[in-house]
Formats: sequence, structure tokens, C-alpha cells
Amino acid sequence: SLECIRERERKKNRDDQSSIIMGAQKPGKNNNAGGGGGAITSSIGSDSSPIIKFEAMFETIDVDPDGKKFDRVSRFVCRSTPYGDAEVTVDVNVDVYPIEVGTKFTYVLASTLNTDGSPEDPTTFDQTAGKESLADEYEYVTHGKCYKKTEPNDDADASEKTATYISFGGLLACLKTDAKAMSEVDVDDRVYCLMRKIGASER
Repeated sequence: SLECIRERERKKNRDDQSSIIMGAQKPGKNNNAGGGGGAITSSIGSDSSPIIKFEAMFETIDVDPDGKKFDRVSRFVCRSTPYGDAEVTVDVNVDVYPIEVGTKFTYVLASTLNTDGSPEDPTTFDQTAGKESLADEYEYVTHGKCYKKTEPNDDADASEKTATYISFGGLLACLKTDAKAMSEVDVDDRVYCLMRKIGASER
């Protein structure tokens, strides 16, 4: 489970959408619920561009394992597909972006939404500006900061993973992967999380 202080979560109120840049209803040229798109990610994927810090496909396997805490937010436990070698536990505002157990989605961490790699100010992000953006290819986008990473001990067995903790304005995520997969994300890095449901044609 994510290591966090519940009282701090309540004060920040995970219902607060301040970190949510884009929900499923944002109008866009490739914003269909079944997934689709992919033109940008295929050209600047993690193997060819420093913009993408992490990318994997996941399937949700559990929801609110410690019980439902907030009306609009659920905590999902997800395992990478098809190999199951990575896990993410992530808070999602299901009022904005409804998902459920069994949902498969692409999960990306990026340093910027600008396709040319230039940084931008996330507090002034304009969804209606008409500028090409990495967000055009996704349905749900949040912005946050990596606040903790833990590495397995030298004597740990091979199943132990690096854990990377990110806060998106009170919504939390914990990625458990091998160290190489998260080598591009360090403590204090600010990142965008982008999600897109996988349609049947993409599986």
C-alpha cells in the first residue's frame, strides 16, 4: 500500500481536482473512449525521446483495497500486461475518469506535454489553445511531483522492485518496477501522468 498520512490526505482533500489537467471529456482530435490515436507516442516513445520517462500497459486487478475513503476518488491496484512485471497503485478521480477492475490502459510519465520537448508552466496549461500537445493522445492527464524512491537492498531477492512515489495534488501513485525502468524519474522531478484506455483493437 502507499505510504502516506491519512490526515494529510484529508486536509488536501483528494476530491480536489487542482492537479487534474484533463479529464475524459476534453475535446480533442483523438479523444475517443476506446483508445485510438497513438501517432505522437509512436514517434516520441521512451526509446527515442527523453520526453517519455516511463510507459507501460496495465490492467486493474483491485479497487480500494483498504476501503472506500472518498466519494469521487478510488485507489486502483494495477498490474502490467501482458507480462505482469510491474505494478502501479494509483488514485483516480473516477467522477472525471471512470475506470473499473478489468480496465486495461496505457500509463505514461512525461516531463512535458510539448511535443518538441520544451518545458511549460503547468499552472497556465490551456486546453483550448489549439497547440499540438502530447495530451491530445490521452484521456486523463495529471501533473505532480516524485517525492520518494526506495531501492531494494543488495541482498533482496529478484522479486523486489524499485518503488517510486508521486503526488498529484493529493492524489497518489506508487510504481513498483525494476530499477532500469524508472531510471529517468528521480525525487523532486515534476512529471505528467497520462492515461488512455486500451480498445479491443489495440490489445
